[in-house]
Amino acid sequence: MRRTKLYMDTVVDIQVIPGNSEQEAEARIRRAFDAFRKVEDTCSRFSPDSELMAACRQIMTPVPVSPLLFELLCFALQFAEWTGGIFDPAVGKVMEEYGFNRHYLTGQSIQSPAADHTSYRDILLNEQDRTVYLCKPLVIDLGAIAKGFAIDLAAKELEPFDGFIVNAGGDLYAGGHNDRGEPWEIGIQHPTEPERILYKLSLSNEAVCTSGSYERKSATNPEIHHLIHPTSKYSPNTWVSCSVVAPFAMLADAASTASFVYGPEAQTFIENMELKGVLVTPDLQIVTVGGI
Repeated sequence: MRRTKLYMDTVVDIQVIPGNSEQEAEARIRRAFDAFRKVEDTCSRFSPDSELMAACRQIMTPVPVSPLLFELLCFALQFAEWTGGIFDPAVGKVMEEYGFNRHYLTGQSIQSPAADHTSYRDILLNEQDRTVYLCKPLVIDLGAIAKGFAIDLAAKELEPFDGFIVNAGGDLYAGGHNDRGEPWEIGIQHPTEPERILYKLSLSNEAVCTSGSYERKSATNPEIHHLIHPTSKYSPNTWVSCSVVAPFAMLADAASTASFVYGPEAQTFIENMELKGVLVTPDLQIVTVGGI
């Protein structure tokens, strides 16, 4: 059974091995799609009405947030600490300035006030009260983890099935086995020829997410794509594609982004995280990491 919908500026494709009850499969697939809707409604940087953007408008005051948004913020700040700021959720204003500020459905663009120098250290969380406190005006960007988080929530709904795939534009979680009882065969897209597969992986109960310089380009600067170093404010180009395999999709999502920004240090980063990766150079040389 296979169903497809549009969420988070990407096609979300859900495939399940339904077993005996197609009715249950339909119900669980609906709830899996609902997870994408909830995450998008909560933390879209492109919608002024999202909970995230409403929180970003309140400076130097504790703002209570939902458990869903708080979990995303906690992970984002923890990952920022792990990477020493290579992964930085405070990069949202830089993304806006490069033209990554237009809602994919409405076409509406958003412009937000922000201080000149911001970082994840300007975002403070209070776990007891479940609040976020911004030390200065900034725009939080959860785009590097939100899709992965939605994939994980959807996968949780589909766990009872022997096999399933939640695929959101090439970022996916493969649960169980295919209809032949084998691990799922997953293809990594060729960076310059979208219809071709560059590399194949065999996955079961794992996620893989890919960050690539070919995905989204700046409308204001042709040398900039959507993966930006938070310090230099420019796009690294050591790789054209970084795919990371991890136990859950939010980790794979964050790690693929960080790997791309790390540039030459990506292999060491993936190894230190005890993950697996497939890195592609501009001349299409493939570097595998972690025993793939």
